[in-house]
Amino acid sequence: MARSSVAWLLVVAAAALPAAAGERIVVGSKKFTEAVILGELATLSLRAAGLDAEHRRELGGTRVLFDALEAGQIDVYADYTGTLRLEVLKHLNLPDDRALAAALAERGILMTPPLGFNNTYALGMRREQAERLGVRTISDLRRHPELRFGFSNEFMDRADGWPGLRQRYRLPQTRVRGLDHDLAYRGLESGDLDVMDLYSTDAEIAYYDLAVLTDDRGYFPTYYAVYLYRRDRAEQIPALRSALERLAGTLDETSISRLNARVKLGGESEAEVAASFLAESLGLSVAVESAGRAARLLARTREHLMLVAASLAAAILLAIPLGVVAAKLPRAGQLILGAVGVVQTIPALALLVFMIPLLGIYEPPALVALFLYSLLPIVRNTHSGLTTIPPPLVESALALGLSPAARLRRIELPLALPSILAGIQTAAVINVGFATLGALIGAGGYGQPILTGIRLDDVGLILEGAVPAALMALAVQGLFELAARALIPRGLRPRRGG
Repeated sequence: MARSSVAWLLVVAAAALPAAAGERIVVGSKKFTEAVILGELATLSLRAAGLDAEHRRELGGTRVLFDALEAGQIDVYADYTGTLRLEVLKHLNLPDDRALAAALAERGILMTPPLGFNNTYALGMRREQAERLGVRTISDLRRHPELRFGFSNEFMDRADGWPGLRQRYRLPQTRVRGLDHDLAYRGLESGDLDVMDLYSTDAEIAYYDLAVLTDDRGYFPTYYAVYLYRRDRAEQIPALRSALERLAGTLDETSISRLNARVKLGGESEAEVAASFLAESLGLSVAVESAGRAARLLARTREHLMLVAASLAAAILLAIPLGVVAAKLPRAGQLILGAVGVVQTIPALALLVFMIPLLGIYEPPALVALFLYSLLPIVRNTHSGLTTIPPPLVESALALGLSPAARLRRIELPLALPSILAGIQTAAVINVGFATLGALIGAGGYGQPILTGIRLDDVGLILEGAVPAALMALAVQGLFELAARALIPRGLRPRRGG
């Protein structure tokens, strides 16, 4: 039973993968606005060349995208030379971008010439505060250990991020927190933060009138934007390379900052600004597909339901037998309950990260994570339902001469059914909420508009995911209450009131 349930889950996970066979080219992007714009530019340029291209947006951070490219789960994505040399391939100590291109080629990855702009890291403060404190350079921060730093989570651990920066400048600050890059701007504006990391092409720098501190010790390298793509796909589809390389040299810092501003501040979509840029700069006319809110909601609902239903069904197939074993064999039961309890204590994000090396990105790791989170309430409630049956009922079954299997099927499981259904209901409601995290690795669902809404500071988009998720949780709870009425005999239903 256990083996078949896990196998069935993996079959469902494999079926959920995007169609990458044949001529379809999958473009990925990181989860910040500029990366999504660059992903749209690549996708539309490929389509203008007559190729079938799909953009899988906001898939995660640098390592997730690079590993997905190596694994063949995506074919193209935009990255930065400094990030690739000092973070992704830091163990190779690459001296320049020529050595970087050679190292990537050894891995079956090709790199376009630079797109034309350098999006380097920087540190920024509110201009009024920087002028009042006399802070103009990063070195000046040493005089103000009281300042509160808020850095993007990736910057906190990167080889070219905070650890090396602190060592190079001997910075004394201890009040340093990691948070989402887009949320840091709001923290800076509200006064909850004093210093944050910037991308030099961020539209918010001018919008919030921030002071960009001079990197007076030359810590940050150049971060030229490039596209990485798989060599085997370029050999299969020769037009792929030319479609990407025609974007080389077309974007300077001013141009990409303007595109970022149109999305972050002007409310235009990434696809719209990418299409207009290609039309104005390269004379390429590409139709932009724009789904309405109803169509988006339907698609996200379908994705979310698939994640919840598939993981829950597989968990039921495994968890109920485990609960039965735990009830019948007390020593084994301690191990089973302990094991599923430990799984439940693993943070959801950490569990997703653990799954990525084994299953890649998209739906499979999300499905397996949700499957594992579903086990504890079902196993525990099955165990509890069976071990709390009144002894006289068990003795009556024994007196009838029923075999253990018949006793379990005809007497014990029906008596434990209210508890088992309550466990399944709990697991289902938990899954509806946890499934929103699947958007962090491209699994879709209601988490996708929430993630995009946080990035764009768009409350409407956040509610577009949060409200349906809450309604789905309520609907699931109502459906299980109806199921309990239909399946549980009247005499076994919990009594209401006194």
